[in-house]
Amino acid sequence: MTDQTVTPPPPPVDRPAASPLPATARNRQTRTLSVPVWFVAGLTGFAVGAATVGLAWGLSSDGSTTPAVDAVANTETFTLIGSMTLTSGAVETKNGCAGSGGYGDIGTGADVTVYDESGKVLAVGALGPGRTQGLDGCTFMVNVTEVPTGPKFYQVEIGHRGKINLSSSDAEAGLFGATLG
Repeated sequence: MTDQTVTPPPPPVDRPAASPLPATARNRQTRTLSVPVWFVAGLTGFAVGAATVGLAWGLSSDGSTTPAVDAVANTETFTLIGSMTLTSGAVETKNGCAGSGGYGDIGTGADVTVYDESGKVLAVGALGPGRTQGLDGCTFMVNVTEVPTGPKFYQVEIGHRGKINLSSSDAEAGLFGATLG
């Protein structure tokens, strides 16, 4: 036999287990997400602009909290009927009669506008043909269709002669009557 010296294996060294990642990946430092300043500024500007527009819309609203759909929810309407009598200044025409002189704007087809209590226009119609009344008077039929129900009272204006107040019950019952002259 030959002299052989057996050297014991070296003692184990405390090393972490080998990483499955390549050495280049193991040596990389942990990175933090870096966002360009211009991107942050742009995003902030967009958010401030959107908030400003929202605030402007909110401040410019009519203040009602009722959705716009509710404003048209009431689909009930009626026809405002009645008469308008011109007590003087009327002349005979081939279609009946009409106003003359200072009343020349009163005649068949003159505008009849119906407003609610706040002055909002609800419906527009026109005077019907005139019928002679006495020596120089004339009565016109008033017929305005699709007037919405609901207001506490109505205001009716013929031409630009001023508004006449009318209760809801009288308007719906066909009790409108006006005189001029």
